[in-house]
Amino acid sequence: MKAARFHEHGGPEVLRYEDAPDPEPAAGRAIVRVRACALNHLDLWQRRGLERVSIPLPHISGADVSGEIVDGGAAFASGTRVMLQPGLSCGKCEMCRQGRDNECASYSVLGYMTDGGCAELVSIPLENVIPIPDHVDFVTAAAFPLTFLTAWHMLFTKAGLRSGETVLVLAGGSGVGQAAIQLARLHGARVFATSGPAKMEATRALGAEHVFDHYAGDFSRRVRELSASRGVDVVIEHVGEATWDRSVRCLARSGRLVTCGATTGHHAAIDLRHLFARQLSLLGSYMGRKSELLEAAPLFFAGKLTPAIDQVMPLAEIAAAHERLESARQFGKIVVTP
Repeated sequence: MKAARFHEHGGPEVLRYEDAPDPEPAAGRAIVRVRACALNHLDLWQRRGLERVSIPLPHISGADVSGEIVDGGAAFASGTRVMLQPGLSCGKCEMCRQGRDNECASYSVLGYMTDGGCAELVSIPLENVIPIPDHVDFVTAAAFPLTFLTAWHMLFTKAGLRSGETVLVLAGGSGVGQAAIQLARLHGARVFATSGPAKMEATRALGAEHVFDHYAGDFSRRVRELSASRGVDVVIEHVGEATWDRSVRCLARSGRLVTCGATTGHHAAIDLRHLFARQLSLLGSYMGRKSELLEAAPLFFAGKLTPAIDQVMPLAEIAAAHERLESARQFGKIVVTP
């Protein structure tokens, strides 16, 4: 098969579009012919190299995958159209038995320590296969799982968002950002968002009532002005160091900040007096549970949730796709197709 691999860590130039061994059939696993694979920042971090993490080389990244079953054993007929649940867990531990699979001690993500979907074929556990209806195209299906699963877990499982509350979504034009805006609005929340200047109108079109430039000025002041000095109930944060202080200042009393990433840096500080006096909650979130993706999927299939697609590029142009994601010029998901 053809695949996009890197044999060493570095910039986009280390990516090679080349021949790679086909995945071998195995009990309990399906082989899927990849029709589309959406990129995530995890792909960039893997390619650059992660501190104290040894990624098997050569490596194929790619967590967000859609395609057709080539070999599904007795579970799935050949040709079944599917998207893949990107979270991998043992399925046996106490956390997995309780349905909290993203808290499994061996939890990982497709394409992180195993070969992923930036290839013509991928091997996946059978329990990670989700059939998709004929009217859902492969590109849109590839853009859905990871970001909507992450946003769902942040908003509903971690923050416990209630209808009528106000949410601030950081980086509304990102994959998680555009998913969080749509989910919060669908749940009956009032939504504010931040974005770069070039993405503000598109972010507003997703359903954000007010959009603030997170590169200029203090968006926390604008949030206070627009909420009658109250602040917001929930902040969806994944930008990290560059926005952390302002994000915390946006919270109302008993507000909840949920973070799933730190793309601008992982060092953050907080005045503990502010934390306990205002009874704030700071919550970490990582991916989500398969049950949550199965709950979100019917809304996607019904057209109530629509992943924002930035560009679709051939897998052979994987280096250019990485460069675009790295530049932060994209709005929504970049998808590569074998």
